[in-house]
Amino acid sequence: MRALIWLIGIFALAVGVTLLAGVNDGYVLVVLSPWRAQVSLNLFIVVLVVGVALIHLLLRMVTRTVQLPGRVARWRERRRRDKADRALHGSVTALFEGRFSEALKSASTAYSSSDGSSMAALVAARAAYGLQDDTRYREWLDHAAEQGKESEVARLMTEAELAIDARQFELAAARLGQLRETGHKHIAMLRLESKVAFELGRWEELVNNVRQLRKHKALSAEQAAPALRRAHAERMRQLVGDPSALLAYWQEIPSEELADRGLIKDVLPLMARAGQAMHVRAQTETLLDEQWDSDLARLYASCANTMDDTNACLHKAEAWLEKQPRDAGLLFALGQLCRRVELWGKAQSYLEASLSVDPQVGTHLALAHLFETLERRDEAQRHYRAAAEKMAVGALA
Repeated sequence: MRALIWLIGIFALAVGVTLLAGVNDGYVLVVLSPWRAQVSLNLFIVVLVVGVALIHLLLRMVTRTVQLPGRVARWRERRRRDKADRALHGSVTALFEGRFSEALKSASTAYSSSDGSSMAALVAARAAYGLQDDTRYREWLDHAAEQGKESEVARLMTEAELAIDARQFELAAARLGQLRETGHKHIAMLRLESKVAFELGRWEELVNNVRQLRKHKALSAEQAAPALRRAHAERMRQLVGDPSALLAYWQEIPSEELADRGLIKDVLPLMARAGQAMHVRAQTETLLDEQWDSDLARLYASCANTMDDTNACLHKAEAWLEKQPRDAGLLFALGQLCRRVELWGKAQSYLEASLSVDPQVGTHLALAHLFETLERRDEAQRHYRAAAEKMAVGALA
């Protein structure tokens, strides 16, 4: 339809021009002494239009001829870039597919075709690492480093990630430190720093990194809990020899992290060893009041340091006993508390009741220690042997 409209328009224009030329009887007089030339106005217009068109075409031909070397150079450059892009795309695809030899070959082509692409060098480095070719891996990292600031972050992240994979944690820490010095701090970097801190035993750094990941919603509270639990427990284990520092660290732990029962179970024996267990008592009681936990109740006796603490814990534990009369952990804690206040009969009764519900090695040992205190050595030896047999069976299993 559009072509038909154009055709009709052209014919209408031709008819109009013909009619106009038919009624035009003007002429053009050209005088160049001693010559005179007279032509019709219609012919002059036709010659003028055709002449201008020919001059325009001639100038375009000359211009294109002059520009031809530059156009050829640009075409070659465009084709070279297209070749480099295709090679880089192919190398990335091959790398993710696990075809490291092909990835290395394509990345090398991309690097040479693009006059040193930093991304091509990094892909080649990853491929060489996948082939366990350390020499070429280092060479390609050097090529990436030659590109300067353009690829510094990507290069350092690559080095750190692959160093972690190779269990070269000090090297990974150094590369991540360089990144931090340049002001970079993002989720992927925090994940790598968390792995390095865990492996190098940098527990406070691990705590900070995990908290940052949780803050940015890169970790849920459930995912963060095991790492925080391990980091807190290990750091507090390092501080056991300094009770004041241990207490200061405990008091800095946020309340939401103290709601982790596993953390309390891990750190309560450490606090008891440093003589600071009374500071864990309130949190332990809160957790047991909220939801009963036999393993945590078993450790409750550790919360008492002084005689007053012991009596208070004994009173609280006996109140729990009304609701948990057959709980082995609570019975064990009651036995230990009674032994401390020298209620020998009640201590034996509670420990034997615990043993009847759940015969654990610790309960046998507690009874053995009780009988030694009472100078009932035969019974103490019987429980020592029972504990040893259970430990042997556990080791064989």
